[in-house]
Amino acid sequence: MLDDLSESGLLDDTLIVMASEFGRTPKITLLPAHYKHPGRDHWGALQSVWLAGGGVQGGRVIGASDKIGAYPADSPQRPENLAATIYDALGIPATAAWYDQFDRPHHLYYGEPIRGLS
Repeated sequence: MLDDLSESGLLDDTLIVMASEFGRTPKITLLPAHYKHPGRDHWGALQSVWLAGGGVQGGRVIGASDKIGAYPADSPQRPENLAATIYDALGIPATAAWYDQFDRPHHLYYGEPIRGLS
C-alpha cells in the first residue's frame, strides 16, 4: 500500500497510523486459571505506534522503553500527543473548537504534536 501511495504521489497527502489498544506484557505470563498456554497479556504501560506519509518524516524512532520493554525510558508520549499529531497532519489548528449551546468553547485536542516527526 505504501509503495502504491508513493508511486501515485498520494503518500505525502495520506497519513497512515497503525496502533493498537494495548501493548503486551514484557514477560511471558502463566495464568493457568485463565489460559491453557503461556502468553503475553494486555499491557497498558507501553505500546508501539507506527506512522507513515502525511508529512511525517520516515525512519524516525521517538522514545524508548526500559531494558525489559515494560515502561517508557525516554520521551514518553501520551494519547493526546498522538491525536494532536494526527490533527496537525490533517491541517486542523490547535485552536480548533466547537461551541455548545451556551457558546462555551470545547477544543478538539489539548496535546502537542510529537516533536521530531514533521
